[in-house]
Amino acid sequence: MLCLRQACLFMLRRYQARTLSSDLLLSQINSCTHEDEVFSLVGRNKARLSEKHVGIALNVLWQLQKKRPLLLRTSDYVRNHAQFLTLCILAENKVEHMEDEAIVDTLYSILRLNVEDHDSLAEVLVTEAWKRLERLSLPALSKFALCLYKQRRHFSPVIGKVAHIVDMKLDSIQDIRILSVLMISISDVISQSFRDRLLRKAEQLLEEKDEVHFNYAKRILLFLQNAKLRYHPLVEKCNKIFLKSASHLDVHTISLIFGLYEQLGFDNAEFRLVAKQLLSESIDDYYDPDTFAKLFFTLGPMAGSKVRERLLVTAVRMAEEFSSYQVLAILKTMQKMKCRNSHLLKKMASILHKHLDSYHVLQLVKLTQYLVVLHCHNLELFAKLKMLLFGFLKSSVIPADTAAIIRALAMLPSFQVEEIIINKAAAVLPQCRLHHLNCIATALVKWNHYDQLHWQNSSELCVKLLQKLNGCGFQRLQKANNLNLLLEELTHVNGEWFEEVLSEETMAMCQRLIDQITWANVLQLSFFLIKTNHRCPSLLDRIASVTVENIDKIHPLEIYFILFLFSALNYDPPANEEFFESCIQHLTSNLSCFESHHLVLLGHVLAVAGYFPPDLIKRIFNVSFLSKLDAQLEVLPDTLKQKVHLRLMKLNRAVCLECPEFHIPWFHERYCQRVFCNSSSRINPLRQHVHRMLIEILGGSNYARISVLTPYYYEIDFECILDENRKPLSYMAQNIPLDDVEGIHLRHDIKDEGRKALPPGAQRIALEFLDSKAFSKDSHHLKGEHAVKKRHLEILGYRVVQIPHFEWNSMVLSTKGEQLEYLRKHLYGIQ
Repeated sequence: MLCLRQACLFMLRRYQARTLSSDLLLSQINSCTHEDEVFSLVGRNKARLSEKHVGIALNVLWQLQKKRPLLLRTSDYVRNHAQFLTLCILAENKVEHMEDEAIVDTLYSILRLNVEDHDSLAEVLVTEAWKRLERLSLPALSKFALCLYKQRRHFSPVIGKVAHIVDMKLDSIQDIRILSVLMISISDVISQSFRDRLLRKAEQLLEEKDEVHFNYAKRILLFLQNAKLRYHPLVEKCNKIFLKSASHLDVHTISLIFGLYEQLGFDNAEFRLVAKQLLSESIDDYYDPDTFAKLFFTLGPMAGSKVRERLLVTAVRMAEEFSSYQVLAILKTMQKMKCRNSHLLKKMASILHKHLDSYHVLQLVKLTQYLVVLHCHNLELFAKLKMLLFGFLKSSVIPADTAAIIRALAMLPSFQVEEIIINKAAAVLPQCRLHHLNCIATALVKWNHYDQLHWQNSSELCVKLLQKLNGCGFQRLQKANNLNLLLEELTHVNGEWFEEVLSEETMAMCQRLIDQITWANVLQLSFFLIKTNHRCPSLLDRIASVTVENIDKIHPLEIYFILFLFSALNYDPPANEEFFESCIQHLTSNLSCFESHHLVLLGHVLAVAGYFPPDLIKRIFNVSFLSKLDAQLEVLPDTLKQKVHLRLMKLNRAVCLECPEFHIPWFHERYCQRVFCNSSSRINPLRQHVHRMLIEILGGSNYARISVLTPYYYEIDFECILDENRKPLSYMAQNIPLDDVEGIHLRHDIKDEGRKALPPGAQRIALEFLDSKAFSKDSHHLKGEHAVKKRHLEILGYRVVQIPHFEWNSMVLSTKGEQLEYLRKHLYGIQ
């Protein structure tokens, strides 16, 4: 008995000593400040390392790397160290004894240290974590999901299991960090209803938290990108978080955010202003190729002339160091900037030769587009691009890739089409979506137009292919039974082929699927109708009724685009007043959702339709708003900037003419003068021909003026004055200066002396010729802008005579005499 007791005491002391020693070793590992210290401890204590020691050691190795700037990390050194391999072997052997959290932490650490995704330890850890999935805590589950995402297991069964658990536990998740990680991890395996629940949960958690880290908002944007979902309410909440966290954002994060915004169709001038200031202040800190490429991508399109020049000079100097991806990013940004800096373009073209072989097929397609748009003249580079694209075309089995390659080949200068291209296109046509058919058709039309089909029977083959292509397009449309899928296909379809071949059939199909129009797809349908310029009453009436019924579900910015459709096409739905009043009420109660330039665009759209909400008008026309607008316009793309300037002028004009009770001054005199001075001559052969006929009808050159600018800067084709007896009045007799045929008469005030001088009962006539752009497609209905012009000219005292192209160019007016009689009747108001 005594011997047994002594033996037990000995074993107990040995166990306590071992425990104390283990705790000491654990403390020593946790206290390490350099990787070599960890490896030294591992090397000296291999036999004593437990599963806990191994997990902590791997975690410490990652934490030490994490503390260093990205460029100073030594992951390769750590991963190739002999003792790291020892740790991995020990971990693999002890996985089953690890605690649940330790398994996930170990997997996360080795992946962060860039261990291969399919390394044996990674595989064992994933398998063991999968077995314990049901009992993982939410933080551990999100960390494990992130590991799977980093391993690109987007569609694996284990991700499906994670998604199921999240679905079951979603109501209990109260941490936006955990939710954001889970959202991006499971985004590829969720249903639409589950996706919508995740969006609502994210919105709820963002609203409940006063402070949210920008990384969580960034993950939510990544989720939206993965789900290919443009959900403005959530993006706007994330944008506010980025603005609050502005001082913590670096060029990498800002570049990522801009890229995500581009994908999600979102832009924010306030964030652009903040980003521009941050990046401009630290422009000298970005000296490595990766960081500079991101700086160029982000700052370039909104930089002022001096900063822009510095960026271009640095890009030229650093060109040789750019990777293939960075070269692509630089060229893409140059296209955005509309920058054709010949020195930089030549430099990019010269270094592209060493990168071309590393691009995959779609990158080559994009590269071709960038170089063509930027007017690159490096024929040797284009020859190599042609060779590579041609090689990819021969081996391509994916219809989308085949169509993209053919479209890119058509962009190349002096490209001679070979028969294999026609045969390859014919082979994939039955599998092509409408967008891909459109790409192939665009290429064929271009080649045929420029006579680049030079082999024998080329024209016959081309005609047969186009016929087959048209047939595939019709079949694709006729099989459509889901409006959402159809609208998705139509998003990128446009151009000559679609307009001539499929436009009418597409409209007919949309009408057949009219019952599928809902509040969720009215925006996409509105975009399509705006793009195609079709005035289809049944579709427009359905859009209006769905919008009114679901007004609170539709984002205010989407309401703007819906209103744009009705305003541009000058269409009044049956319940016109109810439709516009519901939209205006919804908009005016949510004006804070709009940026300054959006408010200007909204104001103009409503003005075209004849609506001037006082709250909106007063908000726009005050000094503080206009100052803020000027600041934001500085960072917007040039095209949008010009658009906003023009719309503000038109809105200012409309308010002055139609709502004098607002007492808004006309302040666009100089802007209009500048625009007209910079524009090209408007005297074309048709105007000269008609001017001569008017002189003949009215009895002399002093009775008609050509290309006249009215007060508020409307340009009209012709002007004349008739007295109360419909007799023409001479401009010279009225003391009104006549224009030279090549000149334009400028009036600076609505109360000009020429108007006062008219005899009682005399009337100014504005004669306008309207081409096809003034009408909706296949319709004689006048579009909004031209209807407004007529309305405003009448307010200015004109009798407006509009001559539609379909009347003037008709067979009825095939002779000069018929044209003279037609003009005479319209001028004198003879029925």
